[in-house]
Amino acid sequence: MASDDDEDDGAGPPGLPPGTTFYMTPAGHAALVEELRRLWSDERPKVVEVVSWAAGLGDRSENADYQYGKRRLREIDRRVRFLRKRLERVQVVDPAAQAKRDKVFFGATVTYARADDSEITVTIVGVDEADTAKGRISWVAPVARTLLGKQHGDLVKLRTPQGVEEIEVLAIHYPARTEC
Repeated sequence: MASDDDEDDGAGPPGLPPGTTFYMTPAGHAALVEELRRLWSDERPKVVEVVSWAAGLGDRSENADYQYGKRRLREIDRRVRFLRKRLERVQVVDPAAQAKRDKVFFGATVTYARADDSEITVTIVGVDEADTAKGRISWVAPVARTLLGKQHGDLVKLRTPQGVEEIEVLAIHYPARTEC
């Protein structure tokens, strides 16, 4: 997820033109909505209460509870603004609803082989959901952009800092479809 220091300047995902949509899986959207709820409804009221109590003690210049509380309120408010702006512009894409399951699209889990015969499995997700340690890469990442639209058996050239590398798409998976 994005950090508390992130500001949404309206520029869109990194490397893409301003106004580009923020794609997100249903799980990623739910996580941002829950974070916003937790910050606004749970954490912020508690911090406001501490700041009010600390302000009533008198001298605020040397009051650590007051100063820390005010700083934390600014952090919470900045993150809440970021989340609200992001959620206004997000487009939720459910990978389970993908009809063309033979090609790589947003939400796909893809296994590909590198030139050294190592295999890597990644899931293509939104910029706020990326976590490389868990194999979740942003759809704007170079590997994801190279894989998008490809199908099983395709050989594609991936530009890396070390040069061009040829990779092969070995498998494409999407979450199971749910029946309503």
